[in-house]
Amino acid sequence: MKTLRVAAVDLGATSGRVMAATVGPDTLLLEEVHRFRNGAVPVGGSLVWDVVGIHREVLAGLRAVARGGPLHGIGIDSWAIDYGLLDRDGTLLGTPYSHRDKRTDGVLEEVLLKVPAGDLYRTTGLQQLPFNTIYQLVAARGTAALEAAETLLLLPDLLGYWLTGAIGAERTNASTTQLYDVTRREWAGDLARRVGVPWSILPPLRDPGDRVGWVRPDVASALDLATDVPVVAVGSHDTASAVVGVPAAEPDFAYISSGTWSLVGLELDEPVLSEEARLADFTNEGGVDDTVRFLKNVMGLWVLSECVRAWDEQGLTGIDLPTLLAGAGEAAPLRTVVDINDPALLAPSTTTDPMPDRVVDLARRAGEPVPEHRLALVRCVLDSLALAYRRHLRTAARLAGRSPSVVHVVGGGSQNALLCQLTADACGLPVLAGPSEAAALGNVLVQARALGADLPDLAAMRALVRRTHELRSYAPRTDVDWDAAEARLA
Repeated sequence: MKTLRVAAVDLGATSGRVMAATVGPDTLLLEEVHRFRNGAVPVGGSLVWDVVGIHREVLAGLRAVARGGPLHGIGIDSWAIDYGLLDRDGTLLGTPYSHRDKRTDGVLEEVLLKVPAGDLYRTTGLQQLPFNTIYQLVAARGTAALEAAETLLLLPDLLGYWLTGAIGAERTNASTTQLYDVTRREWAGDLARRVGVPWSILPPLRDPGDRVGWVRPDVASALDLATDVPVVAVGSHDTASAVVGVPAAEPDFAYISSGTWSLVGLELDEPVLSEEARLADFTNEGGVDDTVRFLKNVMGLWVLSECVRAWDEQGLTGIDLPTLLAGAGEAAPLRTVVDINDPALLAPSTTTDPMPDRVVDLARRAGEPVPEHRLALVRCVLDSLALAYRRHLRTAARLAGRSPSVVHVVGGGSQNALLCQLTADACGLPVLAGPSEAAALGNVLVQARALGADLPDLAAMRALVRRTHELRSYAPRTDVDWDAAEARLA
């Protein structure tokens, strides 16, 4: 197995990283060379992404990677759903909207009048999230941008286009749009027509491992790169890359990709498109090597991070995350639990509607004891997350006919020891936590295979992660009644 050096661009909704990676026999090293803050920007009453600023930061990171030695490839992964529109000259039409923008309010109900929910699910297999790409495009009908659009590019593909000039859509991210036929593995053009979306803007599909193109000569010159550096399609939905980086040794495992969002589910060979799965609101997204990510989107650590941000903006002291987690670990367990997926928790915290107040209001409306102080509120959020993990993993296992023996927690949340222990307790299964940079590792591994590394399948990739990364183990405890807590929210 030859040694390769590649760059992984790993973009989250609150931060972005550019990593330099070395892959070889028993070697899988990541070095973060550039990190930057990210977030939706309020403009003219809308929430948008500063995608040109993101591109600038990506270039700065790639330039830093290039200074460290020869580069064999570049891969980009990011969050899903959001997109940019290009005109016939390849120019970006306006600023891409954030999925947290309110323009899609009420659009889901409008779409379901044209396409029954059962038909939609049997075609796309997706959870009904009100901000999926299909609803964003329906909300954009009649706008100058959509009428002038020649091509739609999801954000990782847009950034790849600016690096290479090549247009396309990588399948794992395309499968999140609710415009993709999960069984036929192609765009659902008929569905697009039924809801009035111009299906011609949907670009050609590509698979993880395909070569997107070579870095443009002008970009290579600006970054001090060689002119033969390829951009490789990876699992461009960050969760698809994160699942590649799950260091599972057993076939029946469950995973939680834990970050701003939590993606809770199983890896399957075929989608589960039953009516029961639709009513449970589970999603079937494409994975690397034609796998299916059968999962549930859970609000994730977004709620906690927005609480911390609100307290910080209020000028409160003692709100650094380690202090809060240490105190929450001593707080009464399961005293207050809420539905962590309630839509009230979706929008960013504001001075007039801070996230802590929303959590308190949910507890009050649910008839739960109101958290009396910050540590109790943090414990409420984490207990509620673990309870959601328990409920959705058990549902996924039942719907898919699986019996997972272990839960792998990857992503930033794998470093939250309290949440990992609560997850083990709630699920009644051992938890293996790590690696925290699973998405970047999955990105790197798919690149390395495409560039000639001896990593023939997911099992080989995961074995390399196990050999090179330390995992933390959490055994379930039985001193708390999770059944009773779940019944309170039923």
